Amino acid sequence: MQRRSFLLSGIALSGVAAFPVAVHAGKSVKIESFDAAGKSLGVSQMERIEKSDAAWKAMLSPISYSVTRHADTERPFTGALYENHADGLYRCICCGTTLFDSATKFDSGTGWPSFYASISRTNVRESRDLSFMMVRTAVSCARCDAHLGHVFDDGPKPTGLRYCMNSAALSFAPRG
Repeated sequence: MQRRSFLLSGIALSGVAAFPVAVHAGKSVKIESFDAAGKSLGVSQMERIEKSDAAWKAMLSPISYSVTRHADTERPFTGALYENHADGLYRCICCGTTLFDSATKFDSGTGWPSFYASISRTNVRESRDLSFMMVRTAVSCARCDAHLGHVFDDGPKPTGLRYCMNSAALSFAPRG
């Protein structure tokens, strides 16, 4: 049994919500689009991406599926993008929504890719996460609800934030 599954079974028995719950008013969401260079193309209404569990499982690697669809966490210092220092954009592995720019990436020493800002507050959703008997702020993709990681208030200037993301939830596109 995975460590997270074991811990979550105890939390579920205690009556504490293990995963953040998001309520969606409609089938479309506002998303800010970006070109390959990272320039905003504006905000527009887009169809919300919803797939069956089987469809997500078929399109994602086992770790990406576990992280994005079940709010798991990859082991620190193991993600493919942790030590990526190339110039480009980080996108949601599930739907391709642009989430972070390499210009805001920094080495937090935590073992996960960290950013001091998202590329657009429109493209990420934050929710309260009570798992592991602590209060954290979970970050998910606004278009498909993929769990990405957590945001903390111990990051560098100018925002003071640390978006601690899972490599398994992201894809990387070199700046074009």
